[in-house]
Amino acid sequence: MNIDKKTKILLAITLLVGLLLGALLFGGSSEEKDENKTDASSKAETWTCSMHPQIRQPEPGDCPICGMDLIPLEAGDDDIDPDAISMSESAMIIAGISTYKVGNTDGVKEISLNGKVEVNERTVYSQSSHIPGRIEKIQVSFVGEYVKKGQVVAYIYSPELASTQQELIEAYTVKDIQPELFESVKMKLKNWKVSDATINTIISSGKTQDRFPVYADVSGYIIKKNVELGDYLQKGQTLYDVADLSTVWVLFEIYESDMNWVKKGNKIDYTIASFPGEKFSGTITFIDPFINPITRIAKARVEVANSGLKFKPEMFATGTLKTQISANKSTLSVPKSAVMWTGKRSIVYVKNETDKGITFKLREVTLGPLLGNDYIIENGLEIGEEIVANGTFNVDAAAQLAGKPSMMNIEGGKVNTGHNHGDSQMSMNGDKKVVLKEDKTAISAEAKKSLQPLYKDYFQFKDALTKDDFNSAKKALLEFEKSFNKINMSVFKGDAHKIWMSYQAELKKQTLHATHIKNIKELRMSLEPISNVMVAMTKAFNPLNETTYVQFCPMANNDKGAFWLSKENKVINPYFGASMLKCGEVKETINNK
Repeated sequence: MNIDKKTKILLAITLLVGLLLGALLFGGSSEEKDENKTDASSKAETWTCSMHPQIRQPEPGDCPICGMDLIPLEAGDDDIDPDAISMSESAMIIAGISTYKVGNTDGVKEISLNGKVEVNERTVYSQSSHIPGRIEKIQVSFVGEYVKKGQVVAYIYSPELASTQQELIEAYTVKDIQPELFESVKMKLKNWKVSDATINTIISSGKTQDRFPVYADVSGYIIKKNVELGDYLQKGQTLYDVADLSTVWVLFEIYESDMNWVKKGNKIDYTIASFPGEKFSGTITFIDPFINPITRIAKARVEVANSGLKFKPEMFATGTLKTQISANKSTLSVPKSAVMWTGKRSIVYVKNETDKGITFKLREVTLGPLLGNDYIIENGLEIGEEIVANGTFNVDAAAQLAGKPSMMNIEGGKVNTGHNHGDSQMSMNGDKKVVLKEDKTAISAEAKKSLQPLYKDYFQFKDALTKDDFNSAKKALLEFEKSFNKINMSVFKGDAHKIWMSYQAELKKQTLHATHIKNIKELRMSLEPISNVMVAMTKAFNPLNETTYVQFCPMANNDKGAFWLSKENKVINPYFGASMLKCGEVKETINNK
């Protein structure tokens, strides 16, 4: 095809224009490129530790806590609080988390008290005999019998009284000569409660009486009988105790921790177990000035009129007392379930919701008194703040695994990293099984030494369970937790560091709530996952200088079977204790020598 000269010129011009436009749009001078590169590199970069996200540094280096290489913080992460734990709404539902907005309370403390009906001690009287001698006849035969004032309750034969009667008769014959003698003998008989009528009968008849009656001094119900027919009595000896039950006491037990809130004059509403559906009320008239050194309780007294003997001693009562603990109407309160405490500190988790999602952050608070199911908050929260009310332990567990500040580690520190540590895989709801590496891995003498207290406490924990000793087992588990938290992760190097982190994550999870365990069944449930770690760690690190035995019970763990570590070849089962002490077998021998 022939192309004329004019067409060639147009094609050349078009090509030149295209090259110029390309240079302008996609090119640029080397100076501009260098300048842009300099600008990009000049942007401030933040470096953090994947295990300890609270560490923030402006340049790369080593983590000051664990010594691992720092990594650059991802874009946008600066806007998220490094101490807060993020959680989606679906995760909150799975974990059973609900929240509560902090508000005011009326400052009224409600105290539940247990008690029972008792005899009014002011109406108790001891009936005594004023005549020494032998009981010839007794008119009171059983406890609970009613006696009336002036009623004859016994007849007594008294040799002393017989001789005194003879003296009276003789003194009467010479009363004109010795009136003082007659009056003296007569007064002696009156001191024995012998009536004037009886004295006159003795004088007029000239005969002594063999038996003398004992009359009831007061009316009431016999509450204690002290003598039987034929007993010999001393003057003033008690025959029986009698009580007037027209009024009774209801005595309520006050625990030492509640003493400060119970005052004389407080009104108390109560019920009696024998009268379901009926409600009673009374006023506290007296509080014991002493606390029982064994039970650590004092008693508060309510006096009750007992018309028709409706209330009977030893009936059980349950009372409720309300007392104003603070006149400050701005007093804050939160549900009891929202608070976690270790004895040293009390914490809650505060919810924060932004366009980036929902986060929860630990907040230390100062607790006031417990009002029923709510705690007074003296410091640490403000009205309108939203906190976790249910599922607090789940949030705390997630915070622990994420290395955020938590109940047992207020400073934070990641126990399960974002990168893979061995083969361990965990999830908050426990739907994935933890795989623990058992491959032999060399560790330093310093690392082995750091593990010794952990093994000592573990064996004490296991041995206490074999003896069904709850207190010793729980104490050993708490010591195990302390020993575990003292181990310095920096003594584990290379692959050993990664493997230790997987062990650490699982042990942290299993000992997280050791302080809250209330019975030996829960302790035995915690032994199984802890033993799995201890067995794997023994195989991997070879930290002991003695032979150990891996033992197995097929019936433990709901018939799924469970292992434990022992220093003895003999099987002594910690999962069942005395009920099945010898159940199990030795599965493996680990020679650590």
